[in-house]
Formats: sequence, structure tokens, C-alpha cells
Amino acid sequence: MNKHILVTNDDGVSAPGLLALAQEMRKLGKVSILAPDRNWSGGGHVKTLDRALRVKEVRLADGTQAFASDGAPSDCVALATLGYFKEPIDLVVSGINTGANLGHDVTYSGTVTAAMEAVIAGVPGIAVSLETVEGYIGDIDYVPAARTAGKIIQQVIENGLTHEVLLNVNVPLLPEEKIRGIKISGRACAFITAGWMKGRIRAADLITGSAATHRQVSLNAARMWGRLPKDSCPSRLCN
Repeated sequence: MNKHILVTNDDGVSAPGLLALAQEMRKLGKVSILAPDRNWSGGGHVKTLDRALRVKEVRLADGTQAFASDGAPSDCVALATLGYFKEPIDLVVSGINTGANLGHDVTYSGTVTAAMEAVIAGVPGIAVSLETVEGYIGDIDYVPAARTAGKIIQQVIENGLTHEVLLNVNVPLLPEEKIRGIKISGRACAFITAGWMKGRIRAADLITGSAATHRQVSLNAARMWGRLPKDSCPSRLCN
């Protein structure tokens, strides 16, 4: 039986990373797309309660049907898991985010908190981000990251994922043949600081204590509540 996979993101429904991810997920099951109608990067975990959420049908660049909401990424997941689609959601995949999501900054990430919302709803959640290089100029190819995510998600579909555990996947910006493998890592010590300038917050500076190696996929398995058991994420995800 094919899995019903929800694809969402925080960069907005028209983002190229979402399109690449949705195209790869179609190889693994039935795909529904419900994502924000604008960029929600850094929006964190949101639950909209003070107004009705609006959803409209849109078309992606390849003509694929998708749905856009005026809510946050976590709102999109809540709508889907609460019955917006006729068929129940079996798996939520969020991304592909432009830029890595590491350390404490995962709490600010709409990409990761969308996966968190899935786990809260009792549905496996996986966040996928592309670790771009600072100062990189040129087109970004999301296909290698999508294919890498597909390999990981295939394992999750076949073998399951421990209850209350989400996967935060960070893929280096490299051609697929140069990615050496997948490694389960600890959470990096990273945080965001913001300075003040004339009463306004300037661009945030990301300070990272440690990060994924630039030739391996960093797969961080995080337990939503409590300590993560050593056997929560199967070693077969690594090579």
C-alpha cells in the first residue's frame, strides 16, 4: 500500500526546493502538497488560533497541483493531519530548505518545526535542508539533496521510525556522486544572535560551534520529549 506523503516547507509553496522534493517523493508514494503562500523562514513553531486559515489551490512550475495556506508551516501540517485531505497523512516531509538547520536554530526553523508538528500529531516527520556555502553565487541544484532524502525516507517507510522521533537531514551542496554517505550526528551547538541598529534588528548572524562535514549528509535524530535512546534511529540509515 502506497504511503500518503505530505510535502511542505517554510520557503513558500513556489520555492524550487519544494518542487524537487515533491518530484522525488512521488517515487515513494502518493504526494499531497500544502505549504505557506509566502516565505516563513525563521518563523518557528506557530499555532494560529486568532483567525481562520485560508487555503487556495495553486500550480507548481511543472504543473503539479498544490495548496497554499496563509498560515505557518506548522499550521499547514496541522491542517493536513486534521483532515484537510480525504486520505490520512502517513508521513510528513518538509523542505528542501535553502541553508542548513543546525543546533539550537532548529527551534526557529519553519522547516524543522513543520516536522515537529507532524510528530506531535503522531505522524513521522522528516526535515530536509541544503547546506549552502557562504557567498555562493549561481543556480542551486536541489536534485542531489532530494535524491539523498529519498534514500533516507525509503528506509523510514520500510523500517519505521521510533515514536516521538523526528529526523533533521542536512545535505551538503555537492553533486550526488561526491556525497560520501550518511552519518547520524549529534546536535551542533549553534545559535542565532541579533544586534540592534536604530531600533531595528539587523540581519541575524549564525554562530556555529560545529556542523556537518561538507561531504557527508548530517542526519540528526531528535526526540521530541526526553532523552533519545541509542537505538531510536536504525544504524542501517548509515553507510
